[in-house]
Amino acid sequence: MSPVLDTAFIPPQDREEVLRHAVWESVVAVDIDHRPPAEDISVRIGLGAVGPLRICSARATAVTVRRPERLARKDEEPAVFLGVQMSGTSMVVQNGRECLLRPGELAVYESTSPYTLLFDEGVDHHFLRFPRTALALPEPLIRNVTAVRLGPDNPVARLAFTYFSQLAVSDELRQGVHADAVVEPSVELLRAAMASQHGDSDLARGPLGETLGLRITQYIRAHLADPGLSAARIAAAHGISVRHLYAVLSRSGISLGDWIRTRRLAECRRELAGPDGRRRTIAAIGRSWGFVDATHFSKVFKQTYGVSPRTWRDQHHSHHLG
Repeated sequence: MSPVLDTAFIPPQDREEVLRHAVWESVVAVDIDHRPPAEDISVRIGLGAVGPLRICSARATAVTVRRPERLARKDEEPAVFLGVQMSGTSMVVQNGRECLLRPGELAVYESTSPYTLLFDEGVDHHFLRFPRTALALPEPLIRNVTAVRLGPDNPVARLAFTYFSQLAVSDELRQGVHADAVVEPSVELLRAAMASQHGDSDLARGPLGETLGLRITQYIRAHLADPGLSAARIAAAHGISVRHLYAVLSRSGISLGDWIRTRRLAECRRELAGPDGRRRTIAAIGRSWGFVDATHFSKVFKQTYGVSPRTWRDQHHSHHLG
């Protein structure tokens, strides 16, 4: 996992500040209380990402991490954290509960409420940050499973431990097409672990259905540039049939092909008019947004905007030059 931060290469007097800055910038704003004196602090953390998910793997000397009320109120994207205990023990405290984690166990906690993480024996832990909106779970369910031990007695949690402990350390899984492939299963698996621990899957089913259309359109926007984007691929990414996909979009008044083409054309128009519009060929800009046939691209662009891509580009740049 990269980048890696290792206090062995940081002067003792700078260690606390460098670590605090790295955690605040890459994970979340927290207060960090190191137990040993500065010269004895030993921390090695790896930072990575899979789509919108953030991963921090840490081995460290004893530490207490707190997110007090003043930081929990910070204006940032609400997140749900998953803690994966690899060796030793730790404790998670939030919402009036505390849970002791042993190797092979997990716990979730949320960024919008104060929490404390106690690592009295040192740290051997993976921290995964999920946007709360991506989980599409109601707030009461999330609140009810924070600081609750997710252990091997829950078969879904047992699977989640194996999966997330591997995801956290595998560079291969976090690159290229592999990264795209694991985002949705990662979200779904955490969602399943939380819902099953709560014991009422009906609570999870409602918001999943209500947000399906939104999640589909977000997925399409994120993959607009992929010429292989298709109804079958979109449906598979959301665990539904192509027929169900079309039904969900129809309820929102969306025609899939038209919706994708309209947004791809808008991106092409934006690039052609932008400062780099003359540095690439028109065909290359079309290809970068999924239009593999240059003639077809020019035709649909003119049908939509009333001018050809070349005329649009020339008009825009002439306007700025004049």
